[in-house]
Amino acid sequence: MLTKKGKYGLKALVDLARLAPGETAFINDIAARNNIPKKFLDTILLELRNVGILRSKKGPGGGYSLSRPATEIRIGHVIRTLDGPLAPIRCASRTAYEACDDCADPETCQVRRSMTDVRDAIAAILDNMTLEQFVADGGRIDGPKEEFPISAAS
Repeated sequence: MLTKKGKYGLKALVDLARLAPGETAFINDIAARNNIPKKFLDTILLELRNVGILRSKKGPGGGYSLSRPATEIRIGHVIRTLDGPLAPIRCASRTAYEACDDCADPETCQVRRSMTDVRDAIAAILDNMTLEQFVADGGRIDGPKEEFPISAAS
């Protein structure tokens, strides 16, 4: 599940992607426009700056901006930066794998195998989605979508 940190980070990036080229935005303005607590946003933008997604400038005309075009920023990278691995459980993670205490054989564990498929599906979408696509089409990417009926138990 996407945390508030991840959600706020994506909202801030959308805000910054909508700026005119060369324009910057102050944290206070981004926070106010997106209803994000400023102190929390400070931490988020610093993390995004530290991995090279954002740049900041102090003084007059300062603020935050994207460090590269929105076409080059992948949503999967942003989410991993802010929230960690995409896998729903640790034993299905490629980067933060941890064996489960209760699992005798991770290679044959059906839960792990299924959650690995889930991880791969999530990564296939988010790693192919650019910030530009996310802004332009509400996060939708081209291609047919499989419809899943929602049951009353969902």
